[in-house]
Amino acid sequence: MNALPFIPDHIYNRRRDIHAIYGGNGQSGISPSASYPYIFIFTGSAGTQHGYADRWENNNVFSYTGEGQQGDMEFIRGNLALRDHMLNGKRVFLFEQAGKGFVKFIAEVEIHEFGFFETHDTSGKVRTGIKFFFKRLGLYLPKTDFIQDTIYVDKPQSELYKLLQPNVTERQGLVTSRVGQSAYRKSIIHRWEYKCAVTEFNELKILVASHIVPWAEASDEERLNVHNGILLSPVYDALFDRHLISFENHGQIILSDQIEPEAYRKIGVSGKERIKNLSSENTVFLEHHRTQLITQGL
Repeated sequence: MNALPFIPDHIYNRRRDIHAIYGGNGQSGISPSASYPYIFIFTGSAGTQHGYADRWENNNVFSYTGEGQQGDMEFIRGNLALRDHMLNGKRVFLFEQAGKGFVKFIAEVEIHEFGFFETHDTSGKVRTGIKFFFKRLGLYLPKTDFIQDTIYVDKPQSELYKLLQPNVTERQGLVTSRVGQSAYRKSIIHRWEYKCAVTEFNELKILVASHIVPWAEASDEERLNVHNGILLSPVYDALFDRHLISFENHGQIILSDQIEPEAYRKIGVSGKERIKNLSSENTVFLEHHRTQLITQGL
């Protein structure tokens, strides 16, 4: 493995220590070098005004919003460079803003997959954004989208965006898994580390990324908030979606009295289940979910 040209957690003067030496656009969030096989990506709170939303989904996966301040994002320029960086032999280095003119080096990363999500542009207009999911270099992680995997194998890269690009109906309705929920499902899978939150069953082909506060009841922000999501195996998802089970803030399952205990046991639900790694943000949404369960139990 090639040596790192930067030190993790070290603060660098972006202009002097990066671009003056390696090249690249000093104003862009995605900055390919013309002189070195490097692509620099920069993240920070300033991007929220353009609809960018970057975060660590878990300890090993960082989701990064593509570039483009107005209109739907496309696989051109920096976005294209990131998507194809492994094919083109380019290394990607992730930096975080650390004050005016300064950045902190986080890690070298490589693309794992990508998805589409609903966001706004600089003018506030709703548009389709591109979300890249990068993993720490050298790690093996399961893919979350098996259709996308097939396209990667069977189709040339030039056709990839055309095949995955949402059509007009999807862009208007934002109700299919390919717009908004495409990247959202991936975020949920990465957040719950590729297994059911309750049983730890890890067959991704059948796990369901569920909303805690349902899509129809959620605000636009809540619909794509990763903390309003939970990854469940089908039985638990069906019960959770119909408010026949819920969970306490400490993770203990709650069973609705709409179903007899023996009936729960017949489908493998014991009443002793517990979610071990709920976040404080998850519990805010669960509090709403529990009120729906209590209402149905009266």
